Amino acid sequence: MTRIFESLRGLRAAVAAPPLLLILVLAPAIAHAGGGPLGIDYELGRGDTGIFNRNAQLGLEFGSVAFVAAGALFLGNDDQLGHTFWQSADSAVFAGLSAQVLKYAFSRARPIQGNNPNAWFQGHGDQSFPSGEVTLQAGWVTPFILDYYHEHPWIWALELLPVYDGYARMKSQAHWQSDVIAGWLLGSGFGYWAAHRRIPLLVQILPGGVSVGFYKRF
Repeated sequence: MTRIFESLRGLRAAVAAPPLLLILVLAPAIAHAGGGPLGIDYELGRGDTGIFNRNAQLGLEFGSVAFVAAGALFLGNDDQLGHTFWQSADSAVFAGLSAQVLKYAFSRARPIQGNNPNAWFQGHGDQSFPSGEVTLQAGWVTPFILDYYHEHPWIWALELLPVYDGYARMKSQAHWQSDVIAGWLLGSGFGYWAAHRRIPLLVQILPGGVSVGFYKRF
């Protein structure tokens, strides 16, 4: 019973913090008359310069993938931190695949493709909903937060990564506000799922030697 209550507290904390940050980031959108499923979607003025430029966004995306993969392969699933890395890999991979399926299913036009937040089911090439990059960021950070926030409250600062990425993607006019929220919820949901698996699914699927950890081998 105690373990159940601890899981519920963890879920409540994981679900409550992102919306609070989203409210701060998306406050201008909420005050702005918009469209989309939540009535908050509108095109931000393009400003993908400085820390919001596309190269910085891609650097975060590829850097996150490399960080998670390197940590999982180096430490291995038998190590406590390595286990979290494998949970994070689980979350990132399966959340990313789900996001891609949803992109094809909803085929929503991006802001830069006509500034119409109600343009859904447009066919091939329109993949605004949800934001795959925000899904990735929320997906990989959530297992780390759930595993370590009791001992290291500062770990919540990792939520700044999907916040940054969501805002940067909107400034690039690549996503609507609801795309960002959906990506965050999708990634966080898979993160919660992955953090509560005793054996990461990728560890079960991939050849056994992959999850041993390079530092143990050599």
